[in-house]
Amino acid sequence: MRILVVSHTYIVPLNCEKLQELSRLAPNIEVIVVVPQKWRPGGIQNQVIEPKKRQQGNFQVIPIANFSQNNQGLLTFNWEIIKLLKTFKPHIIQVEQGAKSLAYAQLITLNKLLGIKAKNTFFTWWNLPYTNKFPINFLEKYNLDNTHGLVSGNQDGADILREHGYKGKVQVMPQLGVDEELFSSRSQPELAAKFKLQPEDFIIGFVGRFVPEKGILTLIAALTKLTALPWKLLLLGRGELKAEIEQRAITAKIQDRLIMIESVPHDTVANYINLMNVLVLPSETTYQFKTLTAAGWKEQFGHVLIEAMACEIPVIGSDSGEIPHVINDAGLIFPEGNSSELSNSLRQLIENPELANKLAKKGRDRVMKFYTNKALARAQLKFYQELIN
Repeated sequence: MRILVVSHTYIVPLNCEKLQELSRLAPNIEVIVVVPQKWRPGGIQNQVIEPKKRQQGNFQVIPIANFSQNNQGLLTFNWEIIKLLKTFKPHIIQVEQGAKSLAYAQLITLNKLLGIKAKNTFFTWWNLPYTNKFPINFLEKYNLDNTHGLVSGNQDGADILREHGYKGKVQVMPQLGVDEELFSSRSQPELAAKFKLQPEDFIIGFVGRFVPEKGILTLIAALTKLTALPWKLLLLGRGELKAEIEQRAITAKIQDRLIMIESVPHDTVANYINLMNVLVLPSETTYQFKTLTAAGWKEQFGHVLIEAMACEIPVIGSDSGEIPHVINDAGLIFPEGNSSELSNSLRQLIENPELANKLAKKGRDRVMKFYTNKALARAQLKFYQELIN
C-alpha cells in the first residue's frame, strides 16, 4: 500500500513518529509525507522553518515549494506535487489541513486529472458548529463530495461534518500519538531537589499556554480552597496570564507554593510531568475567537493528558470538548469553569492515595491500548484497508 500524507504538521520530525510506525507495519507499506518547503508557525516561534528531505526505510519526508507560508487553509504546492503523484501513484492520499483546505482541493483535483484513482481522505480538529459563506461553502462541498474517508481528532468534529452533508466513512483518532518509552514513569530526584520539592509535597501540575481558555485561573481559584493541604503548584508554559497568575497567588498568600517554568524542549517535558502527583487540564469553551467562517474554541483533544497518563500520573480534566472522551474512566472530570468541583476532585486525590494509584494504572493502560504511535498506526492502517476494500 502506498500512502501519501500532506500536512505542515510534519515539518517537526517528532510529529512523524506515528507515520514512521505505519510504514513499519508491513513490508509492502510505503509512506511519503509532503511538507511545505518553508513555513512560519507564528506565535512564540518567530522564525521560518525549512524542513529537510529525509528517508528511513519505507518512510520519506519530501519538502515541496509552497504558496502561503503561515495559513493552513491557503496552503498549496507548486508543480513538483504533480511529478511526485505521477511517480509514486499512491493508493491513499490524506491531507491534514481541514475540510476547507485549498491543498485538499488541489490534491483531489490532481488525483482526478492524473487518473491515479487514490482514495481521498483528510484530517480535521474543528469541533464547533459553523456556517460557511461564499465561496467557502463551494470549496467545502467540493472537498466533502470527493472524500472517501474522514479522520477527525474528536467526535464533535465528525458529527459537525455529518451535519454539513458528509456521508462517508469516519475514523475518530488524534493526529499525533505518544511515545510510550519517552513518556513513562521515572523518578526525578535531581529535578525535585532543584525546585526544593519535599517527599510530603503533593505536586499539582499544569502544562500548556497561560491563556484564559486553558482554565488556569479556575485552577488557581480551586487551590485557594485547599490551603490546609500540603500541595505545591507546578506550571510549565508561558502566556499572557503570567502576571495575573502571580498576582492572584500573592493575594491568596500561596505564592510560596507556586513554581513557574518557561516552556522546555518537548523531549524533556516527561521529566517535569514525572515530578507531578496529578496533572490538571481545566480547559474552558470560549466564543472570543473568530475566523472567516466560525467563532469560538473548545478543547480539541488535550495531548498533554495522554502524555501524563503514559507516565502513570493521574489526570483531572474539565468537560470541555474532547477531554472526557480522552480520559474516559481513567481520571476525574469536573464541569468546566467550576472551581469548587475542581477543588473537590483535587482533594479526593490528595486524601486518597489508593484512588490516585488506581487511576494512574488505568491511565497508562488506556494510553497503551489507544494512544501510542503504534496503536494509532494500526488503527489508521485498518481504516485505509477498509477504504480500499
